[in-house]
Amino acid sequence: MRHLIRPAGLAAWLTVGTAPAALAAPEGWAPLLEPQALAALLETAPEIRVIHVTGDFASGHVPGAAHAPYAEWRGPPQNPGALRPVEEFGELVRRLGIEADTPVVVVHAGANVTDMGAAARVYWTLRSLGVQDLALVNGGFAAWRAADLPVSTEAAAIAPSDFRPVWNDALRVTTAEVEAMVDAGTASLIDARPRGFFEGRTWSIARPGTIPGARHLTHEDWFDGTRMLGAEQVTRIAAERAPAAPVTVSFCNTGHWAAINWFALSEVAGVPDTRLYAESMAEWTAAGRPLDNAPHRVVVYWTQTRNWIDGIF
Repeated sequence: MRHLIRPAGLAAWLTVGTAPAALAAPEGWAPLLEPQALAALLETAPEIRVIHVTGDFASGHVPGAAHAPYAEWRGPPQNPGALRPVEEFGELVRRLGIEADTPVVVVHAGANVTDMGAAARVYWTLRSLGVQDLALVNGGFAAWRAADLPVSTEAAAIAPSDFRPVWNDALRVTTAEVEAMVDAGTASLIDARPRGFFEGRTWSIARPGTIPGARHLTHEDWFDGTRMLGAEQVTRIAAERAPAAPVTVSFCNTGHWAAINWFALSEVAGVPDTRLYAESMAEWTAAGRPLDNAPHRVVVYWTQTRNWIDGIF
């Protein structure tokens, strides 16, 4: 499947030069591949680069795959959703032998639904770096193993590329842009976190509550077990739960769960101009910005105390 730059992102490309000419993706390519479909593609398209981002790579992986731990794609501990400098991403993709026209399949361990967030976030990052053909494996490496497909424990020799990516902001919104969207009320803001976070009853890295005007669509709703639902079901959920808007923004705490929503809405359901708020609630709440569903301070203190006591006993 060929991914086109949307009009909103075209200007970003033109300011840095002409985008590279697109080559045809391998026949049968899709953003979400079943393990058997990937195995068939690898038989006929050896140029495909498979990268594992979670799981114990040394104990087993797709033959010929490269290892790119998720931590290498993330920001600092205090703001994990923040973007690394594009120069660091460039060093990473060159080490992985990736060019702009290299078909890339991102594989997660498949341990649980949350695990797919790592693959989806890496997919989004590579798209923003200009890689044209990307896919995720439905169910991750666990599904690959369950399908009794070949497994390797050998590290493949991968020749580095000379790709010099330029970051394209067409798929991203910044905190300042979200502030403007909240004021204007023009965007569809989708909170991907479990309901307790959205309702302000649970919190971790960010203050409790949600961005003003946000709607709730948890990342868990796209799955049957650890496998994403089919395109028809995903499209139906998107139509019911993510109302049409000029821009649709997916967010969570640190842009991990939100990457799943972004992938489902943008890449599977084809919702136009869907963007990821990469820094998400960790950055939104850092400077005391307004919140919906924020609990009273007494409730926050009581919950923190109760959790502390539970941790002791």
